[in-house]
Amino acid sequence: MVGHTASDVPPTMAVKIFSAGGAACVADIITFPLDTAKVRLQIQGECLTSSAIRYKGVLGTIITLAKTEGPVKLYSGLPAGLQRQISFASLRIGLYDTVQEFFTTGKEASLGSKISAGLTTGGVAVFIGQPTEVVKVRLQAQSHLHGPKPRYTGTYNAYRIIATTEGLTGLWKGTTPNLTRNVIINCTELVTYDLMKEALVKNKLLADDVPCHFVSAVVAGFCTTVLSSPVDVVKTRFVNSSPGQYTSVPNCAMMMLTREGPSAFFKGFVPSFLRLGSWNIIMFVCFEQLKRELMKLRHTMDCATDYKDDDDK
Repeated sequence: MVGHTASDVPPTMAVKIFSAGGAACVADIITFPLDTAKVRLQIQGECLTSSAIRYKGVLGTIITLAKTEGPVKLYSGLPAGLQRQISFASLRIGLYDTVQEFFTTGKEASLGSKISAGLTTGGVAVFIGQPTEVVKVRLQAQSHLHGPKPRYTGTYNAYRIIATTEGLTGLWKGTTPNLTRNVIINCTELVTYDLMKEALVKNKLLADDVPCHFVSAVVAGFCTTVLSSPVDVVKTRFVNSSPGQYTSVPNCAMMMLTREGPSAFFKGFVPSFLRLGSWNIIMFVCFEQLKRELMKLRHTMDCATDYKDDDDK
């Protein structure tokens, strides 16, 4: 991306990967209740029993969950969520600049090289992080109040049960819709953020600092939510489904369309935007600041080492 450290030394690939993973984990911890609310709203309509709790709106879903299942339930699946960010976000975000440079032929990166970088890092990260996504969604979706007995007692119990009952391929269930979703998210999120930030800095509307990162992240979050919402809902439904409930991803989408209508594809849109928008703001601001602070620390350590070497001479 266009930003540099305070010393104008571009951050290394290792610094970018570490900063992306750390910033994504911070963002996940803060926004996780919104993600849980989004998942519950997205799967609402699958259970046709009259005893099933009906959720209304983002705040209503969070309050209902806290009252009926306890506040801790809002963070069900958080360990898997953090594992996902470490294995997924660190790669898709941390490697974006490096891969973009690989696709860049001229002096400046074109829109095509930015999109290619987003497609590549997003695709690779999905395959690596898919098992954590499956476990996270299932733990967020399961309720202790209605329907069948909860399938999993914890994160590692979920990994074990899925692997033993559905095979190792069960941990990669829903890879196709998740790949589609994350390719859309990665390209839209990173490319929009990159272009917005670049435009603000080049036109001298904002300096390359927190306000610029904030505005760029909000715009990126909104654009990403609009484009990814239908695929996100299908992905959540398919990943959370019991074996045999849907024969394929298209079958899942068709059943949603026939049973619930086109609006089903935008269920949970508001919490999706609130979550993705706030997640983007926290992640990108933390990411940019972490990169700078780590490079400052590295510069200080290099100076100290050079000073010591001079003294030894």
